Amino acid sequence: MCGIYCYVGKKKAIPIILEGLASLEYRGYDSSGIAYVTDKINIIKEKGKLSNLINLIDKNTDTYLGIGHTRWATHGSPNKINAHPHQQGSITLVHNGIIENYQELKKLLTEYSFKSETDTEVLACLIDKLYQESHNIIKVLAKLSELVKGSYALGIIVNDDLNSIYAVKKGSPLIVAKSDDGTFIASDIPAILKHTDKYILLNDNEIAHLTKDNITIYNERLNILNKKTYTYNGSIEDISKQDYEHYMLKEIYEQPEVIKNTLLPFLNNKQKLPNIKKYQKIHIVACGSAYHAGLIGKYLIEKYCHIETKVEIASEYRYQNNFINKKTLVIFISQSGETADTLACVKKVKNNCDTLGIINVIDSSIAREVKDVIYTNAGLEIAVATTKAYSCQVAILSLIAYYNSKTKNIINEFDNLINDLNKVLKNDYRKIADLIKDDEKIFYIGRGIDYALALEGSLKLKEISYINSVAYQAGELKHGTISLIENNTKVIAIVTDKELKDKTISNIKETKARGAKVIYITTTSLDEEGDFYDEKIIIPDNKLFQSLLTIIPIQLIAYYVAKARNCDIDKPKNLAKSVTVE
Repeated sequence: MCGIYCYVGKKKAIPIILEGLASLEYRGYDSSGIAYVTDKINIIKEKGKLSNLINLIDKNTDTYLGIGHTRWATHGSPNKINAHPHQQGSITLVHNGIIENYQELKKLLTEYSFKSETDTEVLACLIDKLYQESHNIIKVLAKLSELVKGSYALGIIVNDDLNSIYAVKKGSPLIVAKSDDGTFIASDIPAILKHTDKYILLNDNEIAHLTKDNITIYNERLNILNKKTYTYNGSIEDISKQDYEHYMLKEIYEQPEVIKNTLLPFLNNKQKLPNIKKYQKIHIVACGSAYHAGLIGKYLIEKYCHIETKVEIASEYRYQNNFINKKTLVIFISQSGETADTLACVKKVKNNCDTLGIINVIDSSIAREVKDVIYTNAGLEIAVATTKAYSCQVAILSLIAYYNSKTKNIINEFDNLINDLNKVLKNDYRKIADLIKDDEKIFYIGRGIDYALALEGSLKLKEISYINSVAYQAGELKHGTISLIENNTKVIAIVTDKELKDKTISNIKETKARGAKVIYITTTSLDEEGDFYDEKIIIPDNKLFQSLLTIIPIQLIAYYVAKARNCDIDKPKNLAKSVTVE
């Protein structure tokens, strides 16, 4: 959720930290702050977007060490007082995560005066108290996991050592990196790419000590570790919008290429897909758009492989009886590989069944916990609302279903898919967006796999345009929801399944009879003329990968509606890219 960026080195720190925070602002933008060292520790914080902080700071200040933070509020209002960094005693820190027992800890720290409403300030007090007892910050940070419940990734300055930054993590992502000009701590890879493509992933309870020349990493037993250094397999262009107005639009148009990169290694037999036919049942566990991708996977696996499959939201799955055994495969889907609820589910079930991760970020926490992992080659996704990562997840699930059903002609369907994706992207959907941009409620309907697409379409629209859109199974309308349909209500109806076409069109006509204006999305082979729609979008047919073609106009409609409403498309209010807290 929150973004952390810290630097110590040979160059002036403030411009580097602000630039790093800008590349992490998709993780949170309720408030931001920076602490930097001159002859003392200076703290500047401001509510709102990062630009508000930037306007307050003298970027030419003679400082070479600092820690920065962009916040997605959990405990306490998004204001200046609750913004990070927080300082107590000898400790100044920034934090990503949630301290679940902060109220209990606060009662034990009666000697401290609290300024904010945050759990983070409690953590600063706890670390300071322990530090005053031992004056060994490495030992203190190693002890944290015994005392603190919840998750944390921390960047820390200690008053007694103003030439160093310390870091520790548990349950929240954190990387460290080194360039010729200094060392870095960051929540995510994009923040460091202008300085180096080399980075080290911190595991839970590992502690990093950074100086301008060196990084030393310890485990919780205080042994120095020789950690693997990773190289980012991309370019600086990945974090540039290039000629696009928004990252989301760029990422929508990148889908043909990233889907191709995701599927080709399997189609060329360079990588193997899992044999799911040996399992009696499959559970798919995910959150948000990844959950919607899982619903498409369920539909295809049951249709082509005849294996009972259920899809569960991770925040529910972790607290219920799961009825798994060694004949169960649990598939976990996450773009970041750090989604807190999904990660907790992996840890809960991994000893009782086989686990498979469909993950975008290499060697992320979920990728390390599951038995097997398939990486989606979506590249960096900056926009908060996912598009290309979702499509790559759908692509992998589709391929798993078809591979295990021995479906033929996958290569031909794949070639057609890439060509047709590019064709669909060339169509202009702004007329449709203009039709619905002034509405405050919109309905998406579909049956079967089209309902899964309706859910994703509705989520995309509400995420970035703030329109109260909802998705329903078309057949359920008459069981209550149709009472909300009135004159000029917009209904986006998706029909790509031949077997369900007639039934869905009957449901569409029910809405039309009550005054709805219908945007009808269908395929070339199912297209027919009629008076049951007001606007029509026709997409090419593709037996194996139809969903990947269908989602494109749905994504673009959401984008153009949000643009027409002057919304902050890449950073929608109240949302963050990686949900690393429960």
